[in-house]
Parts: sequence; C-alpha cells; structure tokens
Amino acid sequence: MLNNNSIKTVAIVVNTSWNIYNFRLALIRRLKREGYKVILIAPRDDYSQQLEDEGFIYHNIKIDNRGVNPFVDLMLIYDFYKLYKELKPDLILNYTIKPNIYSSLAGKVLSIPTLNNITGLGTVFLNENLSSHIARWLYRVSIYNNLVVFQNSDDMTLFMEKKLVKEDNTRLILGSGIDTNRFKSQNSLTNKRKFTFLMIARLIKDKGISEYIEAIRIIKSTKYANRCTFKILGSLYHSNPTAISQNELDSWIDEGLIEYLGHSDSVQDEIDKVDCVVLPSYREGLSRVLLEASSMSKPIITTDVTGCRDIVDNGVNGYLVKVKNSVELAKAMKKMLNLSNIELIYMGRNGRKKVIENFSEEIVVNKYLSLIKSIALENDKMIKYSYLKDKKIRESVI
Repeated sequence: MLNNNSIKTVAIVVNTSWNIYNFRLALIRRLKREGYKVILIAPRDDYSQQLEDEGFIYHNIKIDNRGVNPFVDLMLIYDFYKLYKELKPDLILNYTIKPNIYSSLAGKVLSIPTLNNITGLGTVFLNENLSSHIARWLYRVSIYNNLVVFQNSDDMTLFMEKKLVKEDNTRLILGSGIDTNRFKSQNSLTNKRKFTFLMIARLIKDKGISEYIEAIRIIKSTKYANRCTFKILGSLYHSNPTAISQNELDSWIDEGLIEYLGHSDSVQDEIDKVDCVVLPSYREGLSRVLLEASSMSKPIITTDVTGCRDIVDNGVNGYLVKVKNSVELAKAMKKMLNLSNIELIYMGRNGRKKVIENFSEEIVVNKYLSLIKSIALENDKMIKYSYLKDKKIRESVI
C-alpha cells in the first residue's frame, strides 16, 4: 500500500538544547499540533529537561562545538548514523554548523531527506585560513544536493557563488520568527531619566564590542556624557578566537564605561528598560537581537552588513553605520540622543510594524510547514515512481 504522507517523523538537530528552546519552540510545537512526531537531538544542557517537560522526545548527542579534531568529528558522523538507524526519522532538519555537516552526512548514507538551515556564517566565512577552507569543503560535500534554507539573500548568493549548494535547492526564509506578543514593550519612553543604550551579544570582537566601547569613550568626552548610560548583556565566550577576556571586561566596568548585566533568560525585560539597542556586528545570519528589540518598539543602531541591514530602514526605525567604525557609531548614538521623545516613539513603532509584517513567528513557521509539505509531496512521488517501476519489473518477469 502506498503511503500518502511519507513524512511522519521529523528530527530537529541543533548544537545546543538552549538554541532549540529559545529559537525553535514555535516550530516544534506547531509540527506536533499538525500531527508530526517530533524528535529533538542536541547536547544535554540546562534546557533539555524543559524540552522533555513540554512532552517532546529528546535524545542527547555529544557535539564538541568548539573543537576541530577530525577524528572526534568522524565519530560524530557515526553517532548520528547509529541514532538515525534506531529512530528512523522521515526527515532531518539541521541547524548550526556541525549538525549541518555531520548530521547531513549520516542522513546521506541512510538516504533520509534532509533540510539544512544556514542561520549564520560566523568565522568560517569571515576568515581565509586553512580551517575555514576545510569547513567550506565539508559544507559542499554534505549539503550540496540537499534543500537549504537561508536567513538572508547575501548568504544564499555566497553559497551559490562558491558552488556549495545547487541554486534550485535554495530557499529564503527570513529568520526563525519572533513572538511579537512576548516581545512587546510595557514601558513608555520618557525624557525624565538618562537615555540608556544596550548592546546584547556574546562577548566576542566579531560582534563589534570593541567599536561599542570606543564609541562610548567618544561620547563620554563630549557634552553628552551625563545624558546617557551604557549597558552590555551577554556571556563571555572564552573559547572563541576573538573572545573578550574577563580582564578586559573588568577594566571597562572599572573605567565606568558600562554596566555589565551578564546573562539573562528574560531578555525582553532588559530590552524594556532601555531606550535604544546597539549591535555593531561584523556579520549576522539575521540578527535576532535586533528583531526582538524592534518588536519591543525600541529604535536600533547597527552596521550596514549582511544580517543587520535587512532589519533597519535607515532613519525610519533606526540607523545604519559603517562596519568597524567607532566614530560613525558614536555619531549615530549622538543623533539618537538628539531625537525628541515623539520621534523616538515613532521610530520604535515603525520597527515593531516591520517585524509584525515580515518576521513574526506565524509567518516564518507557516513557511517551514509549507516547505516540509512540499518535501513530503516530492518524496511521495519518488515512492510512487519506485513502486510502479518495481511493479512493472515484477509483471514483466511473470
């Protein structure tokens, strides 16, 4: 008997359970409501139990996200292979670099349809060293024949130019979707207190944190010094080659440049307390921080680079500045300080409108559901073709 829906079990594979819980929850809840059996695969962390408490099937897999040992990574392919042999998923959805590469290779061996998601390129494409060239080669080997989703058109074009994917296999879905009900401001802007800037990012130089600090120093040397405060929210990331050290962070605090907020599971509460969110990043997939801030009606300042420029209409819901340019960043921050309360509110509302119309959870999740259904349809056609071909062979033999 032919199966009218060949995709019943979907495995979602990510490099952390934290990532699944914070960025993929709307999609997996929707898949479950649509009747799919959802299997979550990620290294165990503090969020794994929360996923199980939601009623999802969860499997732990050990992924060394920061390691580059080829023998360890070869074992990762084998671990995925064993897991897929046992679980027999009908479709694999991969997010983040190592799942995109090594889970895809295991799926290829087992002929399991695989959907890859390029959420950002990171240092693999910012650098031109040996490890970056190897990583690109691994991308080509693992995902070339797969369907691949990109979060911005620049990344998609780059992958096609470098022949890492087939053009016909590329799809563009903007971001992972923002819950605009959760990310909705409860506070009104006021001129009765100091204007507060907030940068939210992992503490690595690729996020533009050095430019943020230098821009703060510039502003502190002007008449604006007593009109504003500056905050940073985000974790230290010691293993990253561009990581900010604890000593550097402490020196900024001691110098009186910033208030450091550390890590928070309630990012929306911290965004709601400030007037403007700043992200001078060198490159993003599609900045979730900027989307969350815009959804909360906060004006934003960011760099005119891939994954950031897509969210800002310059002068409408924020300002764009040149990358790695602390002087221009400081000018944009001073420009923001000179806006009236009405202008700030107007800019914030424009940002929220843009998120609702282009980046909401409902829009993004619906696109993924349509994509999965189209994969199922193509898979059904292949099954039917194979069935009819085998039947014809059997009849000719008889």
